[in-house]
Amino acid sequence: MANSKTISSNDWLSFTSFLVLLFAMIAPIGEGLLIAFAVVFLAAGISSAVHSAEVIAERVGPALGTLILAISVTVIEVALIVSLMSNDTADSPQIARDTVFAALMIVTNGIIGICILLGGLKHKELGFQSVGTTALLGVLAVLSTLTLVLPLFTTSTNKGTYSAGQLIFVSLASLVLYGSLVWSQTKSHKNFFAAGETEVSESEITGTRPSKKRAITSFISLLFSLVAVVGLSKILSPTIESTINALGAPKAVVGIVIAILVLAPETLAAMNAAKINELQTSLNLALGSGAASIALTIPAVSLYSLMFDKPLTLGLDSKGIVFLMVTFLAGSFTFGSGRTTSLHGLIHLVIMASFLAISLMP
Repeated sequence: MANSKTISSNDWLSFTSFLVLLFAMIAPIGEGLLIAFAVVFLAAGISSAVHSAEVIAERVGPALGTLILAISVTVIEVALIVSLMSNDTADSPQIARDTVFAALMIVTNGIIGICILLGGLKHKELGFQSVGTTALLGVLAVLSTLTLVLPLFTTSTNKGTYSAGQLIFVSLASLVLYGSLVWSQTKSHKNFFAAGETEVSESEITGTRPSKKRAITSFISLLFSLVAVVGLSKILSPTIESTINALGAPKAVVGIVIAILVLAPETLAAMNAAKINELQTSLNLALGSGAASIALTIPAVSLYSLMFDKPLTLGLDSKGIVFLMVTFLAGSFTFGSGRTTSLHGLIHLVIMASFLAISLMP
Protein backbone atom coordinates (compact mmCIF):
# COMPACT_ATOMS: atom_id res chain seq x y z
CA MET A 1 0.00 0.00 0.00
CA ALA A 2 1.05 3.58 -0.63
CA ASN A 3 1.34 4.54 3.00
CA SER A 4 3.56 1.57 3.79
CA LYS A 5 6.35 2.81 1.55
CA THR A 6 9.04 4.82 3.29
CA ILE A 7 9.66 6.89 0.15
CA SER A 8 6.72 7.34 -2.23
CA SER A 9 6.36 8.83 -5.69
CA ASN A 10 4.98 11.95 -4.00
CA ASP A 11 8.26 12.36 -2.09
CA TRP A 12 10.30 12.08 -5.28
CA LEU A 13 8.02 14.71 -6.82
CA SER A 14 8.72 17.13 -3.97
CA PHE A 15 12.48 16.57 -4.22
CA THR A 16 12.32 17.11 -7.99
CA SER A 17 10.39 20.37 -7.51
CA PHE A 18 13.13 21.53 -5.15
CA LEU A 19 15.80 20.66 -7.73
CA VAL A 20 13.87 22.63 -10.36
CA LEU A 21 13.96 25.62 -7.99
CA LEU A 22 17.74 25.31 -7.62
CA PHE A 23 18.12 25.10 -11.40
CA ALA A 24 15.89 28.16 -11.88
CA MET A 25 18.01 30.12 -9.39
CA ILE A 26 21.25 29.18 -11.17
CA ALA A 27 19.92 29.64 -14.70
CA PRO A 28 17.32 32.47 -14.64
CA ILE A 29 14.08 31.52 -16.37
CA GLY A 30 13.49 33.42 -19.60
CA GLU A 31 12.49 30.98 -22.32
CA GLY A 32 8.92 29.84 -22.88
CA LEU A 33 9.72 26.14 -22.45
CA LEU A 34 11.61 26.74 -19.21
CA ILE A 35 8.76 28.87 -17.88
CA ALA A 36 6.23 26.16 -18.69
CA PHE A 37 8.49 23.58 -17.03
CA ALA A 38 8.71 25.69 -13.87
CA VAL A 39 4.94 26.26 -13.80
CA VAL A 40 4.32 22.51 -14.01
CA PHE A 41 6.61 21.85 -11.05
CA LEU A 42 5.10 24.75 -9.10
CA ALA A 43 1.73 23.01 -9.38
CA ALA A 44 3.38 19.67 -8.59
CA GLY A 45 5.03 21.16 -5.51
CA ILE A 46 1.67 22.46 -4.25
CA SER A 47 0.03 19.06 -4.71
CA SER A 48 2.97 17.28 -3.10
CA ALA A 49 2.98 19.59 -0.08
CA VAL A 50 -0.72 19.07 0.62
CA HIS A 51 -0.43 15.30 0.19
CA SER A 52 2.56 15.15 2.56
CA ALA A 53 0.66 17.21 5.14
CA GLU A 54 -2.29 14.81 4.86
CA VAL A 55 -0.02 11.81 5.53
CA ILE A 56 1.40 13.53 8.61
CA ALA A 57 -2.13 14.39 9.75
CA GLU A 58 -3.10 10.70 9.53
CA ARG A 59 -0.14 9.83 11.74
CA VAL A 60 -0.46 12.48 14.47
CA GLY A 61 -4.25 12.51 14.70
CA PRO A 62 -6.97 15.04 13.86
CA ALA A 63 -6.12 17.76 16.41
CA LEU A 64 -2.52 18.43 15.38
CA GLY A 65 -3.11 17.12 11.86
CA THR A 66 -5.75 19.76 11.13
CA LEU A 67 -3.33 22.52 12.10
CA ILE A 68 -0.45 21.03 10.08
CA LEU A 69 -2.59 20.81 6.96
CA ALA A 70 -4.03 24.30 7.42
CA ILE A 71 -0.63 25.88 8.07
CA SER A 72 0.90 24.10 5.06
CA VAL A 73 -1.82 25.34 2.73
CA THR A 74 -1.55 28.84 4.22
CA VAL A 75 2.22 28.95 3.63
CA ILE A 76 1.59 28.11 -0.03
CA GLU A 77 -1.19 30.66 -0.41
CA VAL A 78 0.72 33.43 1.36
CA ALA A 79 3.85 32.70 -0.70
CA LEU A 80 1.93 33.15 -3.94
CA ILE A 81 0.16 36.29 -2.70
CA VAL A 82 3.28 37.96 -1.28
CA SER A 83 5.26 37.17 -4.44
CA LEU A 84 2.72 39.07 -6.52
CA MET A 85 2.33 41.89 -3.97
CA SER A 86 6.08 42.47 -4.02
CA ASN A 87 5.95 43.42 -7.71
CA ASP A 88 4.43 46.80 -6.72
CA THR A 89 2.04 47.00 -9.66
CA ALA A 90 -1.17 49.02 -9.56
CA ASP A 91 -3.20 45.92 -8.72
CA SER A 92 -0.86 44.42 -6.11
CA PRO A 93 -2.88 45.68 -3.10
CA GLN A 94 -5.95 43.68 -4.24
CA ILE A 95 -4.20 40.33 -4.75
CA ALA A 96 -4.86 39.09 -1.20
CA ARG A 97 -8.51 40.13 -1.32
CA ASP A 98 -9.11 38.53 -4.72
CA THR A 99 -7.41 35.28 -3.68
CA VAL A 100 -9.21 34.92 -0.36
CA PHE A 101 -12.58 35.77 -1.91
CA ALA A 102 -12.00 33.34 -4.77
CA ALA A 103 -11.07 30.63 -2.26
CA LEU A 104 -14.25 31.36 -0.30
CA MET A 105 -16.42 31.09 -3.42
CA ILE A 106 -14.67 27.90 -4.52
CA VAL A 107 -15.14 26.08 -1.21
CA THR A 108 -18.70 27.24 -0.45
CA ASN A 109 -20.07 26.89 -3.97
CA GLY A 110 -17.63 24.97 -6.17
CA ILE A 111 -16.40 22.15 -3.93
CA ILE A 112 -19.60 21.83 -1.90
CA GLY A 113 -21.76 22.07 -5.02
CA ILE A 114 -19.85 19.30 -6.79
CA CYS A 115 -19.82 17.07 -3.70
CA ILE A 116 -23.55 17.42 -3.03
CA LEU A 117 -24.40 16.93 -6.71
CA LEU A 118 -22.22 13.82 -7.08
CA GLY A 119 -23.35 12.35 -3.77
CA GLY A 120 -26.98 13.19 -4.44
CA LEU A 121 -27.00 11.60 -7.88
CA LYS A 122 -25.49 8.40 -6.46
CA HIS A 123 -27.21 8.18 -3.06
CA LYS A 124 -30.37 10.30 -3.70
CA GLU A 125 -30.39 11.95 -0.25
CA LEU A 126 -27.37 12.82 1.88
CA GLY A 127 -27.22 13.32 5.64
CA PHE A 128 -24.81 15.40 7.72
CA GLN A 129 -24.49 17.11 11.10
CA SER A 130 -26.41 20.37 10.75
CA VAL A 131 -25.19 21.76 14.12
CA GLY A 132 -21.50 21.47 13.26
CA THR A 133 -21.91 22.45 9.62
CA THR A 134 -23.93 25.58 10.38
CA ALA A 135 -21.30 26.50 12.98
CA LEU A 136 -18.64 26.23 10.27
CA LEU A 137 -20.76 28.38 7.98
CA GLY A 138 -21.23 30.92 10.78
CA VAL A 139 -17.48 31.16 11.34
CA LEU A 140 -16.98 31.73 7.61
CA ALA A 141 -19.68 34.42 7.58
CA VAL A 142 -18.06 36.35 10.44
CA LEU A 143 -14.53 35.99 9.04
CA SER A 144 -15.57 37.13 5.57
CA THR A 145 -17.52 40.09 6.97
CA LEU A 146 -14.60 41.24 9.14
CA THR A 147 -12.02 40.95 6.37
CA LEU A 148 -13.89 41.61 3.12
CA VAL A 149 -16.94 43.78 3.94
CA LEU A 150 -16.23 45.89 7.03
CA PRO A 151 -13.21 47.69 5.44
CA LEU A 152 -15.70 49.40 3.11
CA PHE A 153 -17.35 51.20 6.04
CA THR A 154 -14.39 52.36 8.14
CA THR A 155 -13.38 56.02 8.05
CA SER A 156 -9.81 56.02 9.41
CA THR A 157 -8.28 55.26 6.00
CA ASN A 158 -9.28 55.07 2.35
CA LYS A 159 -12.35 53.04 1.42
CA GLY A 160 -11.69 49.31 1.38
CA THR A 161 -8.63 49.50 3.63
CA TYR A 162 -7.84 49.17 7.33
CA SER A 163 -5.52 51.25 9.49
CA ALA A 164 -2.60 49.48 11.20
CA GLY A 165 -4.52 49.17 14.46
CA GLN A 166 -7.61 47.85 12.69
CA LEU A 167 -5.53 45.30 10.78
CA ILE A 168 -3.98 44.04 14.00
CA PHE A 169 -7.38 43.74 15.71
CA VAL A 170 -9.03 41.92 12.78
CA SER A 171 -6.04 39.59 12.46
CA LEU A 172 -6.14 38.68 16.15
CA ALA A 173 -9.93 38.25 16.09
CA SER A 174 -9.63 35.95 13.06
CA LEU A 175 -6.96 33.82 14.74
CA VAL A 176 -8.98 33.53 17.96
CA LEU A 177 -12.11 32.52 16.06
CA TYR A 178 -10.24 29.96 13.96
CA GLY A 179 -8.49 28.55 17.03
CA SER A 180 -11.86 28.16 18.74
CA LEU A 181 -13.20 26.37 15.67
CA VAL A 182 -10.30 23.91 15.61
CA TRP A 183 -10.74 23.28 19.35
CA SER A 184 -14.45 22.59 18.84
CA GLN A 185 -13.79 20.28 15.89
CA THR A 186 -11.10 18.23 17.57
CA LYS A 187 -11.77 18.44 21.33
CA SER A 188 -14.83 20.00 22.94
CA HIS A 189 -17.58 19.26 20.38
CA LYS A 190 -16.01 16.92 17.85
CA ASN A 191 -19.18 14.81 17.74
CA PHE A 192 -20.92 17.77 16.06
CA PHE A 193 -18.53 17.43 13.11
CA ALA A 194 -18.48 13.62 12.85
CA ALA A 195 -20.52 11.69 10.31
CA GLY A 196 -21.64 9.19 12.95
CA GLU A 197 -21.00 5.51 13.44
CA THR A 198 -20.50 4.90 9.73
CA GLU A 199 -17.73 7.44 9.42
CA VAL A 200 -14.35 6.05 8.42
CA SER A 201 -11.01 7.78 8.40
CA GLU A 202 -8.58 7.73 5.50
CA SER A 203 -6.33 5.31 7.34
CA GLU A 204 -9.25 2.93 7.79
CA ILE A 205 -10.09 3.14 4.11
CA THR A 206 -6.49 2.40 3.06
CA GLY A 207 -6.15 -0.27 5.71
CA THR A 208 -3.13 1.09 7.54
CA ARG A 209 -1.93 4.05 9.55
CA PRO A 210 1.26 5.68 8.22
CA SER A 211 4.36 4.41 10.02
CA LYS A 212 6.68 6.68 11.98
CA LYS A 213 9.32 6.45 9.22
CA ARG A 214 6.70 7.28 6.61
CA ALA A 215 5.57 10.31 8.61
CA ILE A 216 9.17 11.54 9.01
CA THR A 217 9.78 11.13 5.29
CA SER A 218 6.57 13.02 4.55
CA PHE A 219 7.67 15.82 6.89
CA ILE A 220 10.98 16.16 5.01
CA SER A 221 9.06 16.02 1.74
CA LEU A 222 6.73 18.74 3.03
CA LEU A 223 9.67 21.03 3.81
CA PHE A 224 11.18 20.49 0.34
CA SER A 225 7.81 21.13 -1.30
CA LEU A 226 7.12 24.32 0.65
CA VAL A 227 10.58 25.73 -0.12
CA ALA A 228 10.08 24.86 -3.79
CA VAL A 229 6.65 26.49 -3.91
CA VAL A 230 7.81 29.66 -2.15
CA GLY A 231 10.89 29.96 -4.37
CA LEU A 232 9.20 29.15 -7.69
CA SER A 233 6.25 31.43 -6.96
CA LYS A 234 8.68 34.30 -6.34
CA ILE A 235 10.55 33.59 -9.58
CA LEU A 236 7.39 33.12 -11.66
CA SER A 237 5.30 35.97 -10.22
CA PRO A 238 6.27 38.52 -12.94
CA THR A 239 5.52 35.92 -15.62
CA ILE A 240 2.11 35.11 -14.12
CA GLU A 241 1.08 38.77 -14.08
CA SER A 242 2.42 39.50 -17.57
CA THR A 243 0.59 36.45 -18.95
CA ILE A 244 -2.70 37.61 -17.42
CA ASN A 245 -2.14 41.08 -18.90
CA ALA A 246 -1.26 39.65 -22.32
CA LEU A 247 -4.47 37.62 -22.36
CA GLY A 248 -6.45 40.73 -21.50
CA ALA A 249 -8.08 38.97 -18.56
CA PRO A 250 -9.38 40.96 -15.56
CA LYS A 251 -6.98 41.31 -12.64
CA ALA A 252 -9.25 39.26 -10.37
CA VAL A 253 -8.36 36.20 -12.46
CA VAL A 254 -4.94 36.12 -10.75
CA GLY A 255 -6.61 35.49 -7.39
CA ILE A 256 -8.85 32.80 -8.89
CA VAL A 257 -5.85 30.99 -10.38
CA ILE A 258 -4.00 31.03 -7.04
CA ALA A 259 -7.07 29.75 -5.17
CA ILE A 260 -7.63 26.93 -7.68
CA LEU A 261 -3.99 25.82 -7.42
CA VAL A 262 -4.05 25.81 -3.63
CA LEU A 263 -7.44 24.09 -3.25
CA ALA A 264 -7.14 21.49 -6.03
CA PRO A 265 -5.95 18.61 -3.77
CA GLU A 266 -8.62 19.37 -1.16
CA THR A 267 -11.25 19.35 -3.91
CA LEU A 268 -10.30 15.83 -4.98
CA ALA A 269 -10.32 14.57 -1.39
CA ALA A 270 -13.76 16.10 -0.75
CA MET A 271 -15.18 14.60 -3.95
CA ASN A 272 -13.88 11.14 -3.05
CA ALA A 273 -15.55 11.38 0.37
CA ALA A 274 -18.88 12.43 -1.19
CA LYS A 275 -18.82 9.44 -3.55
CA ILE A 276 -18.77 7.02 -0.59
CA ASN A 277 -21.63 8.86 1.15
CA GLU A 278 -19.37 10.74 3.60
CA LEU A 279 -20.72 14.23 2.93
CA GLN A 280 -19.81 15.43 6.42
CA THR A 281 -16.15 14.74 5.66
CA SER A 282 -16.50 16.73 2.43
CA LEU A 283 -18.12 19.64 4.28
CA ASN A 284 -15.43 19.62 6.98
CA LEU A 285 -12.70 19.70 4.32
CA ALA A 286 -14.31 22.41 2.21
CA LEU A 287 -15.59 24.78 4.89
CA GLY A 288 -12.54 24.15 7.08
CA SER A 289 -10.25 25.08 4.18
CA GLY A 290 -12.25 28.26 3.62
CA ALA A 291 -11.98 29.24 7.28
CA ALA A 292 -8.23 28.60 7.29
CA SER A 293 -7.79 30.52 4.04
CA ILE A 294 -9.24 33.66 5.62
CA ALA A 295 -8.23 33.31 9.28
CA LEU A 296 -4.59 32.40 8.63
CA THR A 297 -3.86 34.11 5.31
CA ILE A 298 -5.17 37.59 6.17
CA PRO A 299 -3.08 37.89 9.39
CA ALA A 300 0.03 36.69 7.54
CA VAL A 301 -0.47 39.08 4.63
CA SER A 302 -1.33 41.90 7.06
CA LEU A 303 1.95 41.30 8.89
CA TYR A 304 3.83 41.49 5.59
CA SER A 305 1.96 44.67 4.67
CA LEU A 306 2.78 46.35 7.98
CA MET A 307 6.42 45.24 8.09
CA PHE A 308 7.26 46.29 4.53
CA ASP A 309 4.81 49.20 4.22
CA LYS A 310 2.87 47.59 1.37
CA PRO A 311 -0.66 48.84 0.62
CA LEU A 312 -3.41 46.29 1.28
CA THR A 313 -6.97 46.63 -0.04
CA LEU A 314 -9.46 44.16 1.46
CA GLY A 315 -12.94 45.58 0.77
CA LEU A 316 -14.98 43.90 -1.96
CA ASP A 317 -16.79 45.71 -4.75
CA SER A 318 -20.60 45.68 -4.92
CA LYS A 319 -20.69 42.54 -7.10
CA GLY A 320 -18.55 40.68 -4.59
CA ILE A 321 -20.85 41.60 -1.72
CA VAL A 322 -23.87 40.37 -3.71
CA PHE A 323 -22.16 37.02 -4.31
CA LEU A 324 -21.20 36.83 -0.64
CA MET A 325 -24.79 37.45 0.48
CA VAL A 326 -26.38 34.95 -1.90
CA THR A 327 -23.75 32.35 -0.99
CA PHE A 328 -24.50 32.47 2.73
CA LEU A 329 -28.25 32.71 2.09
CA ALA A 330 -28.14 29.57 -0.06
CA GLY A 331 -25.86 27.91 2.49
CA SER A 332 -28.33 28.53 5.30
CA PHE A 333 -31.02 26.70 3.32
CA THR A 334 -28.69 23.87 2.27
CA PHE A 335 -27.29 23.14 5.73
CA GLY A 336 -30.28 23.97 7.92
CA SER A 337 -32.05 20.60 7.96
CA GLY A 338 -29.24 18.05 8.04
CA ARG A 339 -30.46 16.49 4.78
CA THR A 340 -29.65 17.56 1.23
CA THR A 341 -30.16 16.47 -2.38
CA SER A 342 -28.52 17.02 -5.76
CA LEU A 343 -30.73 20.10 -6.30
CA HIS A 344 -28.94 21.89 -3.47
CA GLY A 345 -25.63 21.06 -5.12
CA LEU A 346 -26.84 22.48 -8.43
CA ILE A 347 -27.87 25.72 -6.71
CA HIS A 348 -24.33 26.23 -5.39
CA LEU A 349 -22.78 25.31 -8.75
CA VAL A 350 -24.93 27.94 -10.49
CA ILE A 351 -23.62 30.54 -8.03
CA MET A 352 -20.06 29.37 -8.72
CA ALA A 353 -20.54 29.48 -12.49
CA SER A 354 -22.02 32.98 -12.20
CA PHE A 355 -19.04 34.13 -10.13
CA LEU A 356 -16.59 32.83 -12.74
CA ALA A 357 -18.60 34.33 -15.61
CA ILE A 358 -18.81 37.79 -14.02
CA SER A 359 -15.11 37.63 -13.07
CA LEU A 360 -14.12 36.91 -16.67
CA MET A 361 -16.71 39.27 -18.18
CA PRO A 362 -17.09 42.11 -15.66
